[in-house]
Parts: sequence; structure tokens; C-alpha cells
Amino acid sequence: MQYTIFLDRDGVINVDSPDYIKKPSEFEFIPKSRQAVALLNQNNFQIIIITNQSIIGRKMVSQKTLDAIFNKMRKGVETADGKIKDIFFCPHTPDDKCSCRKPKPKMILDAAKKYDIDLSLSIMVGDSSKDIECAINAGCGKTILVQTGNGKKARQTLSQQGIAPDAISANLYDAALWIINNVKN
Repeated sequence: MQYTIFLDRDGVINVDSPDYIKKPSEFEFIPKSRQAVALLNQNNFQIIIITNQSIIGRKMVSQKTLDAIFNKMRKGVETADGKIKDIFFCPHTPDDKCSCRKPKPKMILDAAKKYDIDLSLSIMVGDSSKDIECAINAGCGKTILVQTGNGKKARQTLSQQGIAPDAISANLYDAALWIINNVKN
């Protein structure tokens, strides 16, 4: 049985922006995030991206542009010998009240159905309280909060909600090391 690592995108793999990532040239990898994906792959973990992308619903970018940003991410990860199995994204704004926007679990549940994933053996790595809540709502086995992106703010929010992630890591690379050392695969 292969374990699945669900990763948020902005603030986990790439540098987040309050103005959104609207074109490939604005997509900048967080140091060692590409190597983290490769390290996880080398240790038999498959990677699936779970990301809210309201820039579509806000009509800030086209689907073609978002695909180009995703393509830059995939190619960048591949240059470090890593592989992203799939990307699930919610295109809606918070006002749309959709069923897929994190912290709702639909994207993870859809991925689990598509790839026959045992969610109790999956791990969500994110930088926001929504990521951790989404993982819990979906039934993921473990959650890791990274301190890149919105991680510091999320830690406070989760604490106020009485939610504790299984681990708190400085960045995705440190999260990958924690996973490799603490999860039997």
C-alpha cells in the first residue's frame, strides 16, 4: 500500500502572495520544496496537490494561465527528480459556497476515489488552518503544518480552535524528513 501526501500549493511549495500568483513568472519555489517532493517520491510516497485557486472565480486569470502555472510547478519538481501525481483545485471564491473549497474535504475525497487512496494512510501538509481542517474533515491519518506562507498565523488559529496538527515543520523539506522518519511506508 502506497501512502499519499496531499500538499497545498501556495505557501508550501511556492512563495505565497497577497496579490495571488497570476502568471508563471510570479511562481517562485520555496527553497528545497522541489527536493522535498523528490525525497518523498524516493521513499515511495505519491504526491497530490490540493489547492484553492479562487483566481479563476475572481476572473483574475484564465484556466489556460492557471494550467501554465501548474505546468511550471510540475516541470520544476521534475528537474529535482520529483513527480506530482495529480492536482485538484477549487476555482471558486468563498462567496460561491461550493462543496470543494477547503476546509471542505471534497478535493481530497475526489482524489481518494480516483486513486483508491486509503485516507487513514494519507498525510496533508499545509500552511493554513483550512488545510489542516480539510484533512481532518476528509479523514486523513496525519496533518503537518509548515511555518512557511501563513503557517505562523494558522498555528494560532488552530490553537484557538483546539486543533493540533500531528507535526509542525519549518518548511516542506523538514516536513518530508518528519514523514520519512515517523510514518511506516
